[in-house]
Amino acid sequence: MRTTMRLRWSSRDLTVLFFAVLLVLPTLVMGECTCDNEDKDRNKSEALKYKGVAIASILVAGAIGVCLPLLGKKIEALRPEKDVFFIIKAFAAGVILATGFIHVLPDAFDHLTSPCLSGKAWEFPFTGFVAMVSAIVTLMIDAFATSYFRKSHFDKGNSTVDEERGGGHDGHVHVHTHATHGHAHGSASLSADASTDLVRHRVISQVLELGIVVHSVIIGISLGASESPKTIKPLVAALTFHQFFEGMGLGGCITQAKFKSLAVAIMALFFSLTTPVGIAIGIGITNIYDENSPTALIVEGILNAASAGILIYMALVDLLAADFMNPRMQSNVRLQLGANASLLLGAGCMSVLAKWA
Repeated sequence: MRTTMRLRWSSRDLTVLFFAVLLVLPTLVMGECTCDNEDKDRNKSEALKYKGVAIASILVAGAIGVCLPLLGKKIEALRPEKDVFFIIKAFAAGVILATGFIHVLPDAFDHLTSPCLSGKAWEFPFTGFVAMVSAIVTLMIDAFATSYFRKSHFDKGNSTVDEERGGGHDGHVHVHTHATHGHAHGSASLSADASTDLVRHRVISQVLELGIVVHSVIIGISLGASESPKTIKPLVAALTFHQFFEGMGLGGCITQAKFKSLAVAIMALFFSLTTPVGIAIGIGITNIYDENSPTALIVEGILNAASAGILIYMALVDLLAADFMNPRMQSNVRLQLGANASLLLGAGCMSVLAKWA
């Protein structure tokens, strides 16, 4: 009888506990979804010291990361025509892919689905929509730019061939000119292919830098506007590695684009400075910036979603698909295995960093 009573009481207790949890859960969720900036660990002077450390370390790490692949001119193993370059580029592509999927896109979802945004309009999945549109626009820019330069190069080649044709006469000279025409046409075709690849690499590097820069500035502003040392400490280390890996990916694309020295220096400097400049802007607007305000949420959410679409498209289409379907890699099993392992390692390293940043 005592055992039965105990069982009855335990069953009743579980029932009461179950309904209590059901009643309390909505209250807990409502308590978490406030739009107030409840940063209790504020220490402006100490936070400013960590921000200074963040600017220096992120600047150095970004510069080293973006410059490493550019050393291919001096280090033969790092040249684009070497197998090692494929493996390094696969690692960088994995980093960029993880950045888009693991870091940028979830932030965009958090911002654009925040309870601080009221109204039925925000029930629409704007994050996925903006990411999709930015990926499509990136595809269009890539296709149109490549098509334009290809046509312009063929027009130049055809005009040269027409001039050679016009200078010929009947008989033996005509046959010789025809042979020359065939040779010129073949050379023009090979030259056009090389020129098209070069143009695509330049478009890829510029669009990729745009996507990375947008995200980097937003990260910098968020860190610079924070006054919590506990929040900033882990971000310093995480963002340092973040910028280093992203720099490697961008540097590999810049190397293949074969820009002039001045353009390379400008692109590398621009990438290295974006996050530190973002931190400086955040420090300047600390007193007026509210990360939970509707305006800040909308702007950051849309920019992050657009950046995610660009990074995911570039990583999958222009970096991974182009290299992994390359006949050189398709015919080399060891290179395929190395590139796949490098891709997984890059994506894994960047995914682990999501725990802190």
